[in-house]
Amino acid sequence: MNHAQLTALGRALRVLGEHGQEITADTPQDKLHEWRGDLKRALDLLEDTATGAPPTTRCAEHPNGAVDASAPDLCLICETRRRKARRSEFASGPGRPEPEQRPVLSRYGTREDRPQPQQRWIPEMWNGQVWQLCGTPRHDRREADLYLAAQRRRPDAAAAYRLVHEFTDYEVVRVWGTPVKVDPEPMGGI
Repeated sequence: MNHAQLTALGRALRVLGEHGQEITADTPQDKLHEWRGDLKRALDLLEDTATGAPPTTRCAEHPNGAVDASAPDLCLICETRRRKARRSEFASGPGRPEPEQRPVLSRYGTREDRPQPQQRWIPEMWNGQVWQLCGTPRHDRREADLYLAAQRRRPDAAAAYRLVHEFTDYEVVRVWGTPVKVDPEPMGGI
């Protein structure tokens, strides 16, 4: 949504709000027709600005993913991950040890019921002052290394690059180059 659309939609909704405060049991028909026109204009503006499909799940990670009606967040992908974790944890049979006695589950669930955090590899570059994100976080380290190798070959390459591993915590895995503080004003601001 661009600024012009946002401004026009806000204006149309404010006009509708004012109409809502003016409505009474004896509102004349011409006012109702005027309000209907304003409502149609607001709906047309909203139709133009709302793009893409509405989310099908309540999952922040997979808003347009497959739906599982039995899942609390309606997300089939996350529910499959949770089921797999529960199956591997409670699977018992011939040749497998019996699971130890577990306490009664709380109504809020246990940590194992939630999907496990996923690791990401975050490429960053030194901009002369701070480390900044220089590409999309990757789920594969090899792919992130290849991306940073391509960035270092560019004619406008940064002074330094680093690869950060995100998995519950952040850990700097590798640094290329030397990050040196650069004064934003040449000549020291003289």
